[in-house]
Amino acid sequence: MNLLFVADPLESFKTYKDSTFAMMREAQRRGHTVAACEPQQMSWLASTGVQAHVRRIRLTGHEEHWFHESPLPPAQRLAALRDFDAIVMRKDPPFDSEFFYATHLLEQAEREGARVFNKPRALRDHPEKLAILEFPQFTTPTLVTREAQAVRDFHAQHRDIILKPLDGMGGAGIFRVRDDGLNLGSIIETLNRHGAQTLMVQKFLPAITQGDKRILVIGGKPVPYSLARIPQGGEVRGNLAAGGKGVAQPLSARDREIAEAIGPVLAARGLLLIGLDVIGDCLTEINVTSPTCFQEITDQAGFDVAAMFIDTLEVALTVR
Repeated sequence: MNLLFVADPLESFKTYKDSTFAMMREAQRRGHTVAACEPQQMSWLASTGVQAHVRRIRLTGHEEHWFHESPLPPAQRLAALRDFDAIVMRKDPPFDSEFFYATHLLEQAEREGARVFNKPRALRDHPEKLAILEFPQFTTPTLVTREAQAVRDFHAQHRDIILKPLDGMGGAGIFRVRDDGLNLGSIIETLNRHGAQTLMVQKFLPAITQGDKRILVIGGKPVPYSLARIPQGGEVRGNLAAGGKGVAQPLSARDREIAEAIGPVLAARGLLLIGLDVIGDCLTEINVTSPTCFQEITDQAGFDVAAMFIDTLEVALTVR
């Protein structure tokens, strides 16, 4: 296969933990060719369709200089997306206007014959905080609003709550307000910008001390191990980006119930890879843009997540 990864700059990869790198490595091990581009390197002309200035690379196996780029002149780097066997969209959040525009270019590439994973329309249809609203049977009590009084009423009912922006990533902008309500007004103003922006509020789950579990689902089937991201040093956030400690562990019966209920539904919509965030027995988020934790699970549990992903991608390409 000839694969194109739409991702962040290759020079920014932390290869010891990067899931996109793990995908590339497994793809190359199987003899597939690998290319990469950034979203801003895509363009469209009526006469040519969607194109991108791509970097054709080969992984070296070295930790520091981890890839070698074929030295092509700029004109030869320009490639039509439809000429690749598969395009893997792995641009990290935030899902801002430029990410939104990139999904439209990728959807146009689909019309021209490209195969894109995850599907661009599915990425737009499943914002990572709001996607859980379709599955209330699995969630903690949750409120989505921009009204300050609604947040105050929710706090009065549940007493210990988490507030988060809808466009956050890596645990950024997450606040906990306990029974005393300390700074609740200020936090609401910060997140909802005096009523101009919608936020999410959830009942606090004490099970966070055992970790915020990332459950990967590939082609509708759960990876048999999750990565429990355990808060450290008095933090309420388990996100690895916020200093959480990742511990791989087998899926619980409840984890598997959630994954097996949601996974096939979203896979049928074109989401080849999703990451479910579960605290205790409750679903808190559904990650669809660039779910991570491949390498942490593989290193600790011995289950090759990247191999499962490439297996599933190869099968998906045989189906139209």
